Amino acid sequence: MILLKLYFHLKAYFYLFLYKIIYGKSFQFGKKVTFRKGFTLIIEGKEAQVSISDGVFFNNYCSVCSMNKIEIGKNTIFGENVKIYDHNHNYKNPSALIKEQGFNSKPIIIGENCWIGSNVVILKGVKIGDNSVIGAGCVIFKDVESGSVIVNQQSLINI
Repeated sequence: MILLKLYFHLKAYFYLFLYKIIYGKSFQFGKKVTFRKGFTLIIEGKEAQVSISDGVFFNNYCSVCSMNKIEIGKNTIFGENVKIYDHNHNYKNPSALIKEQGFNSKPIIIGENCWIGSNVVILKGVKIGDNSVIGAGCVIFKDVESGSVIVNQQSLINI
């Protein structure tokens, strides 16, 4: 088990080093940042920034995509397949292709000591307060107060 943890830490530092080379000042990260397989970081645009604080953990297949600014506080943990997008497609002109209408963006701030469950999607302009828990499968499109527990309340239908 110790060897497996060491492997993931060394692999994470290797990739963090590569991301730092690719993105330079646009990407900041703290100590003991760890991620498992399939982690994706995309920073597009001269003004875009991503800041990941100490002790943050990303499970398998998480992605962080920034055209504006994404900040993640200390000791926050992410379940598998979490997606974070600080931008969205414009779609005001129905006669034009959506992919040709550009983007709009707003910063995302995720506080310290948060637990973001598997398959959560965090959208532009959201602030998640410290010590919050986001349950699996939630789509977060509004601010979350510190100390909140957010769950996806889907009804189960017995057929």
